[in-house]
Amino acid sequence: QLQLVESGGGLVQPGGSLRLSCTATGFSLDHYALGWFRQAPGKEREGVSCISVRGGSTAYADSVKGRFTISRDHAKGTVYLQMNNLKPEDTGVYYCAGYYDSSYYYTPPPCLHRDYGMDYWGKGTLVTVSS
Repeated sequence: QLQLVESGGGLVQPGGSLRLSCTATGFSLDHYALGWFRQAPGKEREGVSCISVRGGSTAYADSVKGRFTISRDHAKGTVYLQMNNLKPEDTGVYYCAGYYDSSYYYTPPPCLHRDYGMDYWGKGTLVTVSS
């Protein structure tokens, strides 16, 4: 079965950190650009961060700049989202999505601007920031 799988979510206090991981089953992420999205209760899904296929180009939503870092390890076939200084408003289900498009080898995909056009989505991992 071809799918993306997120992990690493959980309950953390404000100011804490979590690292999310996104891996693929049934295929390789080597040629996919990736985006992380989140959906808070009662809100629309929003793009959080995106990374190019080669990993050298990234983009972040203003709300997470300076706190979140997206990266990828091709050897491990994994894309990460390091989240520091977490706030209650970061609470939500976090999803990763993959884009198979040569346009994104050196440019991040437009995950901050739209949440369609992806080839694969994961089922999400819940992040809860609460004291």
